[in-house]
Amino acid sequence: MSALAEVRSVADIPRVQARLRPDAVALDFHDRLTTYGELDERASRVAQGLIALGQQPDARIGYLGKNCDRYFEVLLGAFKAKGVIVGVNWRLAPPEIAYVLNDAGCEVLFVGKDYYGAVEGLCAACPKLETVIAVDGGHQSWPAYERWRDAQSPTDPMLPVADDDDVIQLYTSGTTGHPKGVQLTNANYLAIFDSATRLGLATYTPDDAVLIAMPFFHVAGVNIGLLSLVHGARGVVLGEIDPTEILRLIEAKRIAYAFLVPAVILFLTQHPRARDTDFSSLKNISYGASPISESVLGTARNLMGCDFVQVYGLTETTGGGTYLPPEDHDPARGKLRACGLPAPGFEVRVVDAQDRPLAPREVGEIVIRANGVMKGYWHRADATKKAVAGGWFHTGDAGYFDEDGYLYIHDRLKDMIVTGGENVYPAEVENAIFGHPGVADVAVIGVPDSRWGEAVKAVVVKKPGAEVSAADLIAHARGRIAGYKLPKSVDFVDALPRNPTGKVLRRELRQPYWEGRERQVN
Repeated sequence: MSALAEVRSVADIPRVQARLRPDAVALDFHDRLTTYGELDERASRVAQGLIALGQQPDARIGYLGKNCDRYFEVLLGAFKAKGVIVGVNWRLAPPEIAYVLNDAGCEVLFVGKDYYGAVEGLCAACPKLETVIAVDGGHQSWPAYERWRDAQSPTDPMLPVADDDDVIQLYTSGTTGHPKGVQLTNANYLAIFDSATRLGLATYTPDDAVLIAMPFFHVAGVNIGLLSLVHGARGVVLGEIDPTEILRLIEAKRIAYAFLVPAVILFLTQHPRARDTDFSSLKNISYGASPISESVLGTARNLMGCDFVQVYGLTETTGGGTYLPPEDHDPARGKLRACGLPAPGFEVRVVDAQDRPLAPREVGEIVIRANGVMKGYWHRADATKKAVAGGWFHTGDAGYFDEDGYLYIHDRLKDMIVTGGENVYPAEVENAIFGHPGVADVAVIGVPDSRWGEAVKAVVVKKPGAEVSAADLIAHARGRIAGYKLPKSVDFVDALPRNPTGKVLRRELRQPYWEGRERQVN
């Protein structure tokens, strides 16, 4: 029986691997090695510590910090305590961080050293937050993580679990300016483990080193980490995206598998050390969040000499949806603009406004049904009902199938912008800009960008007599929203185009920038 077959819940991951290979390395972070036996025991200590803090099953437990090995101890410990980890995007501005913690109702927060100051400043705005644990130690008021962890009992609590138990809550950008918490369950993750293994995306073995590079507040970062652990591989954890360090780790740690967004692949191909790097250990690079350009893909394939697999999915589908296999990355096959075939265990359709399936080449909304579809949006019953109808998740992406069953994304029905793999809703940016006293009206759109896929652009109407510059508006928004959401450019106009009901015609604003392009998103 394989290790995966013995995993009945995410809490079983360290238990099974500790029994099978207790002395094998599970995590490698800056050469700090953690074996599977150590990981299992530490997860049990974290679980007991959370229980001692009064965290009941289904409690939301916050984590704010850059990638490190300790995250997995906390994550797996929360699983064993039947808690739900809320990975907070560390790129958010303090008001946005406070919103997430309050919306989730976090009473306990684990925080990395880079964010001690930010959390000190927002504690007063988070009345439910009772305990802050300093992951890297060195804080005068908060307990140091390792000392707190090691003071707990190593006994595994072995709490009963159910498929429908929430295990992770990740926040997505919101259409109204506030992010929504996506509830992901044991069943969701078991479905992803099965699908990724069946399609060959995660056929990791205990002999493989897996680069865990993407941020843990993203579904891709969490998924690759858990897939590495569930297969007993050696997970090499990258603190944050650094092309120089990625190249070093690929060679030094003999990396076999990695997931990277196209922008990072581009940076690697442009790096001066890339031509001198030994890529011979690489078996597969998977990528997602945006399509890869043919030129970047061609350069990367020639440089790295490994297979490439594209995946299309959303946080709400636990990252699952479609995949473009290695053989379709050959330009001669003519499928590079596709995002692929439905992944094992995932049904994908393109439907019209009445949810009727459309014929090949007809553009409609992409909908997905699978055990990987989220339970719902936290405390957002209306939004959940709207997003998931009859078990089908409505993605908000417009696309079509070709005659061979390959899915293509054509546009977005939602106004979302994807820049460097991060989702941005115009409402978030517009709310931040509207507060400037010189702004009468504003609309935010995504425009093509060769590096980031799309860039955020604000189109602004000034108040009569106001003297305001693009730099003024960007500076005004900076303390209110995350840096990646800030406009890269600002256009000033006399009036925004609106329909008779007053709705801004964003498509009309976008049209000049996307002129002549086959696809209306990058």
